Amino acid sequence: MTVTVRSFAKINLGLRIGAARADGFHELLTVYQTIGLHDVIRVSVKRGAGIEILCSDPRVPRDESNTCCRIVDLAMRAIGSKGHVVIEIEKRLPVQGGLGGASANAVAALLGLECALKMSLPATECLRIASEVGSDLPLFLVGGTVLGVGRGEHVYPLADLPAMACVVVSPRVGVSTPKAFAAWDRMQWLKPCSLEDANAALKRRASTVLPQLTASAPSDRMNELSRGFSAWLSGLYSSAPWYGLARRGRAEKPLLALVRAGIENDFERVVFPEYPELGEGKQALLRAGAEYASLSGSGSTLYGLFASREAAAKAAARLRKQGWAAQATATLPRRQYWSRIFDC
Repeated sequence: MTVTVRSFAKINLGLRIGAARADGFHELLTVYQTIGLHDVIRVSVKRGAGIEILCSDPRVPRDESNTCCRIVDLAMRAIGSKGHVVIEIEKRLPVQGGLGGASANAVAALLGLECALKMSLPATECLRIASEVGSDLPLFLVGGTVLGVGRGEHVYPLADLPAMACVVVSPRVGVSTPKAFAAWDRMQWLKPCSLEDANAALKRRASTVLPQLTASAPSDRMNELSRGFSAWLSGLYSSAPWYGLARRGRAEKPLLALVRAGIENDFERVVFPEYPELGEGKQALLRAGAEYASLSGSGSTLYGLFASREAAAKAAARLRKQGWAAQATATLPRRQYWSRIFDC
């Protein structure tokens, strides 16, 4: 039996880069949001052994470096099952686009494997395996609006917010996340700082490889975004619910309330100078009527949030006429995420 699973994308509603850690990763603070765009994953288990990856896109690896291969290998060991697993990846999302395509593919492969074997792992074990394969895999085991901390792998479900129209722009360039982090560290190292900060940085340098260094006083930057998130959450979970206020015209859509809390994607500061067309794409979204526009992850995909589906559709058509690869879609609440993931 072949199991078909939708592999939904995500966007980042703000992304703050904190200090480099001893393991080489950076502390992150972000809100993930699943959206309606997706790849399609088909999983089947046959007699034999091994894992086979099928994909017509030449940019997708077909060896053990593929996230689908890695997560299925770990899951098969954890379940204690044998067989020849075939994973077919139908790519509709951009590669290296910042939409979490490879990570979503891996989680979809894991869910498809469980269905194909008619066996399931405990939720905690799925999360453990997912975080071992990659930082943003666990969010796809939650779906909807998700708070991500640590290196992004510690995830906490937030309120299941209503869908909001958005437009996704996929430039032709691809952005390497490791290179983007390296550029961020170089930029932070060269920034002017106080004598005290400089002395502290020199002490760190004695025991830390230079590319791992991050800005002085990174906790202040993380705290700034944390305060914005906290203010948004306090309003979201207050005794006067956002949906009641919105009906009476006294509050805007909750996702807009979040992005207007002063959040931004730190990667824009290093990616836009390196790839000027991405900055142009963000401005094109704003000119097309986006209430908010941002880079997703480290890029290269950009997105804009719109007041209505009609506004998003018109904006996508306008952007396509200007030469941008633009798609209108909507954010995907958790309930819809799980109701549609196997509805293929």
